[in-house]
Amino acid sequence: MSTRGSLWERLPAGAPVLAQAEWALRRRVQLEWLEAVQQAAARAPAGQGLEAALEVVQEALAAEAALVVLLNPTTGFLEWQAASGVSARCLQQPLRVSEGILGWVTRTGRATRVDRLGTHPRAERLRPRAQSLLAVPLEVADPARGVLAVLADRECAFGPEEQSWLELCADAMARLIRQAWALEREQQRARMFQTLAELSPRVHAAESLEDALGTVTREAGRLMQARLCSLLLLDSTGQWLDLRAAWGAGPAYRNKPRLSVEESFVGVVVRRGRPMQIANVQTSSRYQHTAVARQEGLVALLSVPLIWGGHCAGVLNVYKDHVHVFSDLEVSVLRAFADLSAQALDRARWHERLLEVEEELRRNERLAALGLLAAEVAHEVRNPLTVIQMLYHSLNLQFPPHDPRAEDAAVLGRKIEQLNRIVDRILDLTRTGQPQFASVPINPLLEELARLVRHKLRQHRIELVWEPDPRQPRVWGDAGQLEQVFLNLVLNATQAMRQGGVLRLRTHARGKDVDVVVQDTGPGLSPEQRRLAFRSWLPSTRPGGTGLGLAIVGRIVEAHQGRVRAEAPKSGGTRIRVTLPAAPPAEGGSAGASSDPCTVSG
Repeated sequence: MSTRGSLWERLPAGAPVLAQAEWALRRRVQLEWLEAVQQAAARAPAGQGLEAALEVVQEALAAEAALVVLLNPTTGFLEWQAASGVSARCLQQPLRVSEGILGWVTRTGRATRVDRLGTHPRAERLRPRAQSLLAVPLEVADPARGVLAVLADRECAFGPEEQSWLELCADAMARLIRQAWALEREQQRARMFQTLAELSPRVHAAESLEDALGTVTREAGRLMQARLCSLLLLDSTGQWLDLRAAWGAGPAYRNKPRLSVEESFVGVVVRRGRPMQIANVQTSSRYQHTAVARQEGLVALLSVPLIWGGHCAGVLNVYKDHVHVFSDLEVSVLRAFADLSAQALDRARWHERLLEVEEELRRNERLAALGLLAAEVAHEVRNPLTVIQMLYHSLNLQFPPHDPRAEDAAVLGRKIEQLNRIVDRILDLTRTGQPQFASVPINPLLEELARLVRHKLRQHRIELVWEPDPRQPRVWGDAGQLEQVFLNLVLNATQAMRQGGVLRLRTHARGKDVDVVVQDTGPGLSPEQRRLAFRSWLPSTRPGGTGLGLAIVGRIVEAHQGRVRAEAPKSGGTRIRVTLPAAPPAEGGSAGASSDPCTVSG
């Protein structure tokens, strides 16, 4: 026994000496040293209890080094928790659970003693002069298993008694680690919820939706100490998620394609309405854009749903730059922040909508005032104009054919008639023209329109591509007003393609609706212009334009109980999609033979 260290030869300093039997003395020595380990951990400053306990273990077993490592189940590596007598260089080397003596003890959960490390095939180079090793498993919590080990610079330094006592120490160490983890979790919980309370006023202070989106992603990234934080919202169809804000993102992430709700990982989060995570998106088959993740340095992902109004409207994502399994605390904190953010976003959206409505009301008031003024002016002009016309006719200005005054009198008569027509048109604008509904075959209407504008298209070097639906769809509407709609759209597209281009006209029947698409290859509309195009007086970007054309289109389509929206195709330009109600079956008879797709070169 005397050749195996000093544990059984002496008591800790200050321990009382009692004359007892040898077996009782051994047990007493074990308990006294175990109490010394526990007291050292209790007296140590916060966060240093494990190191203090290891120093006592090292002293008790007359060892030159002691260490504690724990398995990280996510990475498959043993991570250093504490060490005494081990070089800093050694602490930096990775320990694989599939290799070495420490890995074997972790995998099997069985203690091991090595009397001669130099001849052992699995021996790690933990200490250059080490000759003996004793390692026992550390059962902290499933699956958090680790190893408590001691090293001595002499051979055969540890025996069964030392192993038995070190196993008792392992139980105490495991409790110490669990207590430290619990304390750390509570401290982390307190910090995160304190931060959450501090963030609430900042998030709710944002007035516009864009400001709120940026604030949410920025503060969520700081709260979770993330590499990147992004926020995606559902589009109007509910089938796609669009990136609306990203904190810490580079060009690769910002320019990645929109995500399908049916096919993407975050789409599953939307459909299930609960948080989900991936420990490493760079190797996961569930993540679609692994190349982007590698380029941006993104690894772990936690995605939580944004719920407002009882429905999931999008997701909030946080990424770490290393493999990480988000704890229940982290998930609950981010989910609480997402709920807070959803309320702030909903508030900002309604505030923004309120400002839009106020601005639209102001525009409508100005337009109404302008219309009333125009009607009043036209009415006042008509009275003297009528007198002038009556006096002109009463003068009976008849001159010989070769008299120059004959032509002047004729011009004067024509101009009076022209002024009358102008006044009539101004007065017509102040009246609400209700559409006269009937079943309208849409393909012939557009073909006639194409014939009307073919010379203008040719002059502007524009190629017309006509793609009619062969089913000859009919819509329920006013043919004259619909012709005005599509003429406006075609002329707008023509003016957008000053250097020539391609104009596409397409019809498509789907269920109770019929789509008419007008697409050009011009410079396109800005997002703001697309958003306001058919709702208000859109400022015109061309010389001499009033901006009323698209507003008139929106008004007529709305009167037909249809929908119109401006889209930005990936190929460039602008796509206007007009959706009109199909004619009732009783009204929609056959319109004749099918029209084949054709191309008209301009």
